[in-house]
Amino acid sequence: MADNHGSSIKDDETYESLRDDGYSKEAAARIANAQASDSQNPSKKGGKAPPYEDWTKDELYDRAQELDIDGRSDMTKNELISALRDR
Repeated sequence: MADNHGSSIKDDETYESLRDDGYSKEAAARIANAQASDSQNPSKKGGKAPPYEDWTKDELYDRAQELDIDGRSDMTKNELISALRDR
């Protein structure tokens, strides 16, 4: 059973699952709340970009640069992926 994460989290089970998958608290909350809202359909939005694992290291670096992620020049591909997902 999922924990109750307070009134700010609308779907505790989804939130907990996303956290287990390595999503940041902010990203997990955003996704869980969007899925719990009848006015939003997150599974129907976007979806055009390939997963980060399919990106080249240069593409990941460029995206990290756009988001001003510190330490990006010393990161491996996997570290860039983690940093982008935790932003």
